[in-house]
Amino acid sequence: MFKKLAKIKYLPNNFEVIQDGDYVICAVSGKKISLKNLNYWNVELQEAYFSYVEASLKRDKV
Repeated sequence: MFKKLAKIKYLPNNFEVIQDGDYVICAVSGKKISLKNLNYWNVELQEAYFSYVEASLKRDKV
């Protein structure tokens, strides 16, 4: 299913694909996230998160 890592620029309400691919890596868990399922990210840190759980963990650490 996951073939190529995408390079993404995370924006406040969207993201821009800089380099084609079909997934990104969660900054907390290391899980692969399909671009179709990418819903959580941090614009300032330019990081993706697998779910609200990982996003919350990261927020609590910062």
